[in-house]
Amino acid sequence: MNLRNSVNGRPSGTDGSDFSYRMVVDSRYTKVAQGKSHLSALIFTQAFIQVISTGVLFLSTPLDRVYGSSIVCCFVSLLLGRLGRNRSKVGLLKLYLFGSSVAVIISVASLLNGENSFEIIKNSSIWETSNFELFKIAAVLLGVVVQILSISVTSSLARNMAPPKRAS
Repeated sequence: MNLRNSVNGRPSGTDGSDFSYRMVVDSRYTKVAQGKSHLSALIFTQAFIQVISTGVLFLSTPLDRVYGSSIVCCFVSLLLGRLGRNRSKVGLLKLYLFGSSVAVIISVASLLNGENSFEIIKNSSIWETSNFELFKIAAVLLGVVVQILSISVTSSLARNMAPPKRAS
């Protein structure tokens, strides 16, 4: 009984020289855990941006169908990203990257196609009358920044999730 209750916290029967035989967690697994955590935050941020974009879409007078299709595409890709993250499926993460990238490209194209966007950005005196268009511009620009971050995080996560290649 005296051997089990060690005073200095070291297990009985060891003098500390057996450290080389202990198991070490591969750094790939810690990178996957960190990547999943970062991806979860990015997916939540993208979902929040899409909720704001949906509100702006329905509150604006002329309904922009192209912008609406980008919102739907992004929501579907966010679901795929969430599933891929939870189940550690690289294929679903790739679909998430493709779908969210397409959604961001469509929303940027919709913003560039609008005739009022450049006029609103140039002339700050009409900002008070076009609040919804300003929110749309801000949501699209913030979506582009978050998409760039999610591309880097997701590609790193997918690389670390893949099994290591064996040397032949």
